Amino acid sequence: MMHILFVCTGNTCRSPMAKAIFAKKSDEYGINCVFSSAALGFCSSGVSPNAVKVCNEINIDISRHIPRNIREHDIDVTDIFVVMTMEHAQTLMTGGVPQEKIYILGGGIPDPYGSDLVTYRRCRNSIEAAVDDFCRLLLKRLDEKKRSESKEDE
Repeated sequence: MMHILFVCTGNTCRSPMAKAIFAKKSDEYGINCVFSSAALGFCSSGVSPNAVKVCNEINIDISRHIPRNIREHDIDVTDIFVVMTMEHAQTLMTGGVPQEKIYILGGGIPDPYGSDLVTYRRCRNSIEAAVDDFCRLLLKRLDEKKRSESKEDE
């Protein structure tokens, strides 16, 4: 089964929102995979209150999210690292993750940490649109893989 890891700096705003939005969208798109989120940098003890508020506005609850750092195990099992910035991608590649396993969500999602609700809403909306694009790309990849495997079986 495919493993997807949503990655940002602190695992308090962007990656938890992306993971939760993906959870909802993956059901809508019929995507069956394992997914989680993690931080590349410092992790605080809780999710950003503004991230919780703006997700609640679209009926997604991230209030129980516990931020965590990326672990060696994540590197070993993850098929696609969905990062929020080019800097996140570069950090992963420096750590040995192949570029082809990295996807920059929406071409890059600015960090709203410490900003007002309007900025968090804008971030959430960007993530939501980018997750839709990612789901469509993922479906295409899964379909191509399935067709490739069936040709090998012939």
